[in-house]
Amino acid sequence: MAREAPPHEIVTVTDRPDLVPTLARWMQETFGNPSGRTLAETEALFRAPPRGPEESFVLLLDGQPVGTASLAHDDLETRRDLSPWLAGVVVQPQFRGRGFASALVRRVERFAAASGVQTLWLYTWTADALYAQLGWEYAGQEFEPKRGIEVTLMRRTLREG
Repeated sequence: MAREAPPHEIVTVTDRPDLVPTLARWMQETFGNPSGRTLAETEALFRAPPRGPEESFVLLLDGQPVGTASLAHDDLETRRDLSPWLAGVVVQPQFRGRGFASALVRRVERFAAASGVQTLWLYTWTADALYAQLGWEYAGQEFEPKRGIEVTLMRRTLREG
């Protein structure tokens, strides 16, 4: 069973655009930069107008950002036919193991469901066990060309269509 996170607050980037530079840095530190984007270009992605229901969420502990997750229009270049995506789930290393990733995933799921999303997608190469524990289903293997690796594709049904 997923661990319940200690008291925290989850805010949107829409409400807290001042957090964008931190999130952009986290994305590059955590996922690398296979696209060759500059930090400014990564920040611009967070500030871009949404293409459908999109939002980034930040988990604050005692007012400080410790994690993030996003609802994105697309996330995997080889599967542009699938949308939307849970993307960019990051919890800073010193705060892992406290249930924050689960809290962020659940927040994105609630936002997506409230936006009328029926199925949410994600891909991972490290955290499929976490997502399976949260009710996500295995949907296959995909090749992620920018990294040159196989990744696990997963889906979560939010509403029956």
